Amino acid sequence: MTLDLHGQRPRRVEFMMRTWCLSLCFVGMIVCVNGLSLGWAEESTNSGASILIEDFRSPDERGFPQGWGAQRSVVTAHETYMIQEEDGVSFLRAKKASQRVYTKQMTWAPKTHPILVWRWRLQVVPEGEGFIAAVYPSLDTDMMFIPVNTKYVWSATLPVGSIKEGGMFSSTEMVIRSGAEPIGEWVEERVNVYKDFLEIHNHEPAALAWGISLLGGSAVEIDFGSLRVESE
Repeated sequence: MTLDLHGQRPRRVEFMMRTWCLSLCFVGMIVCVNGLSLGWAEESTNSGASILIEDFRSPDERGFPQGWGAQRSVVTAHETYMIQEEDGVSFLRAKKASQRVYTKQMTWAPKTHPILVWRWRLQVVPEGEGFIAAVYPSLDTDMMFIPVNTKYVWSATLPVGSIKEGGMFSSTEMVIRSGAEPIGEWVEERVNVYKDFLEIHNHEPAALAWGISLLGGSAVEIDFGSLRVESE
């Protein structure tokens, strides 16, 4: 390479060499970050046949589950949803709720783990009450980043299998349990959220689910147990 009178590279060549080195470093950082992200996604989608999403063992100082948010009023959510424990088993109690609570940034892949499993226990339901509770898995977001979900309903009056189509600002509702009983007993639900999403929304969900929302009836007292997803 040609040297100047002081035995050094010309400034133009030196500038080009520095620019080239910086570019390589930048590319390397991108590859590293992407590699970590891909590794995290791969780990989250290959975590065995069952993945625990929530066991309600992490309350904040008010008893509200850490990592969860309120649909509207945080104060109201803290008053109506609270973690409790019986015989070493933690659960979330909803008492006369008027809004949903939700968790987001889930680390499960609905295509590899399509089965959502949860338990709930009805404590109090007034006579004539129709809606008891619902679980909303959100497997994607729309173009405005609004969660796209399916509302799995426990209804006191509608028969199992009843479906109410959603609209632009409402979720499609599917009744999976009917009747105001049993009272005081845990019951388990298992739904194929991936299959239902395909049938309802006619497209593949996101690679990783957005989150899950829970809702108790406005005059109902109900407990939500642990949530997990399973492979088929």
